[in-house]
Amino acid sequence: MTRRHIAHITIKADTPLKVGSNGSDFLQDSPIQKDWNGLPMILGTSIAGVLRKHYRDVYDNDDLFGFQRMDEKREKDLSEGSHVIFSNALLLDENKRVNEGLLLEKTPFLKLFDNLPIREHTKIDHRGVTGSSKEYSKFDEEVVYKGTEFKFSIEVLEDSNVFKKLLELLQSSSFRLGGGSTKGFGKFKVLEISTVIIETPQQLADYSNSLNSELKRVNLSTTKSKSHTEYRLIIKPDDFFMFGSGFGDDEADQTPVYEKVVDYKSRELTDKQILIPASSVKGALSHRTAFHYNKEMLEQGKDYTQVDEKNDAVKALFGHKKELSEDKKTELGQKGKVMFSDCFKEDKEETKVFDHVAIDRFTGGGIDGALFQEKTIAQRDEWSIEILLENGVEEPFVKAFEQSLDDVCSGMLALGGATTKGHGVFSGTWSKS
Repeated sequence: MTRRHIAHITIKADTPLKVGSNGSDFLQDSPIQKDWNGLPMILGTSIAGVLRKHYRDVYDNDDLFGFQRMDEKREKDLSEGSHVIFSNALLLDENKRVNEGLLLEKTPFLKLFDNLPIREHTKIDHRGVTGSSKEYSKFDEEVVYKGTEFKFSIEVLEDSNVFKKLLELLQSSSFRLGGGSTKGFGKFKVLEISTVIIETPQQLADYSNSLNSELKRVNLSTTKSKSHTEYRLIIKPDDFFMFGSGFGDDEADQTPVYEKVVDYKSRELTDKQILIPASSVKGALSHRTAFHYNKEMLEQGKDYTQVDEKNDAVKALFGHKKELSEDKKTELGQKGKVMFSDCFKEDKEETKVFDHVAIDRFTGGGIDGALFQEKTIAQRDEWSIEILLENGVEEPFVKAFEQSLDDVCSGMLALGGATTKGHGVFSGTWSKS
């Protein structure tokens, strides 16, 4: 019979997870995928697609995932199906078990996932401001808490070497799941891998395909990505900073963004933590990269000043949306080659509230009823931001990106909101593997 190599993999979300359901509802523009119990899940097709791309990038071949091919001379179909089978990744409960059947009632721990965090986004233009058109409109995304654990299985037919390679790729630092992987979502850590090899019909008959079955554990070996260069940005605020939540509280009209994390030991959510969203860092670096690349082109005597996705450096590094080619026959689009990770810090409740009043530009006096407050973060902790850059990007684009990192570390590029008021100035260093 066909030899089967099977692995059960337990993973933990190191950053929030965004696995879209390709729909919308009355509450969110982009709700997540959920299972039959209304709990977050990751479809096996999502895992297969990501792993296939990683396998192709590292080993320059992905035939084991199936392919369509014709021998035109012999008019023979050479297509093959996939040699790898994936299950859906299901949420682990407080007992580190998956619920493979229909629940009559959720436990208090599982009820924590009934109300998930919502990320608010507003697309900005090259001037760093929002526009009135739909292109720059506000939207939100539902995400799964950081710290959430899932479990899924992989089955490989015959080839033991391929099986080992797939398990190694799962433990790579560049492995991400779900959407928004370039703006901070979907970073995972492998907590446990257990395996079994089925070689006889009797072993196959005795095997249970339940994810809760006990298999033999194997040693973990987290590896550096073979397809990416790792940057580490270590910065510290000079004074105050604020990444806005879009909401207020009883002290201020504008507050920083906080988010809670799942804790399996206490079986509950942690207290709110300070969040530096990777999407905000990505946006600031994208605009500054365009500036440095334009500057380099002008110094070379070239008439080149492009912004946003029209800038070659931005397109190569941060990707661009699909658009028709010049002959209008094919769609051109590219995913970003720079991946960022969200950062969390324990909230020590060190904040500073600033009072403001809107000024009448004609009279120079205050506008009645236009007093507002904004709350900023005052604790001066050191933040470590991980950035992964895919190998193969042209050197001029990489140079412009690294010059942008220099600007952040020297305080020339502020991060977050209210930067025109002096907030968000950081200093620090960066390095790359």
